[in-house]
Amino acid sequence: MDKPKSKIERVRQQLYIIIFGTDTPAGKNFDIALLWAIVLSTLALMLESVRDISNVYGTYLLYAEYFFTGLFTVEFILRLWTSRKPWGYVFSFYGIVDLLSILPTYITIFFINSQFLTVIRIFRLMRVFRVLKLGRSMREADLLWTSLKASRAKIGVFLFAVFNIAVIMGTIMYIVEGGDHGF
Repeated sequence: MDKPKSKIERVRQQLYIIIFGTDTPAGKNFDIALLWAIVLSTLALMLESVRDISNVYGTYLLYAEYFFTGLFTVEFILRLWTSRKPWGYVFSFYGIVDLLSILPTYITIFFINSQFLTVIRIFRLMRVFRVLKLGRSMREADLLWTSLKASRAKIGVFLFAVFNIAVIMGTIMYIVEGGDHGF
């Protein structure tokens, strides 16, 4: 006979179904809530980049950033905890995207003058791919990539020709404009 599972293991299994499964009502609701959090977080990030809005609402936007980072951190930890292969998840595409979407906020909290890393938070938007299951389109993207690789010689010749035309036309414009007077 099978050993009865512990309560923690049952909770872990249920969370796995909710977090990684999309064919259950709870999984769909989780994805919808996550999608809203991603959109609102991205909106807050965009609003923060507008100086006039940031001057007036900067504190609220900062609190929103901390809230969303905390929310995404909890989600990341739950994904790790419920995953059958936690390290496999961490090094997967979505695991790296999830990590890159929360890491900049923690770095800016603990290290001074690291605000330039906050741009990386836009990776949160890439999380939409998981929610909308756009990964299914990866076959088409692979086909496009294969076609580009097969045509790289032709593309190289084209880019070389465009570069040469740009240099020649730029030189002609330089000469027509008078050379030494600026351009």
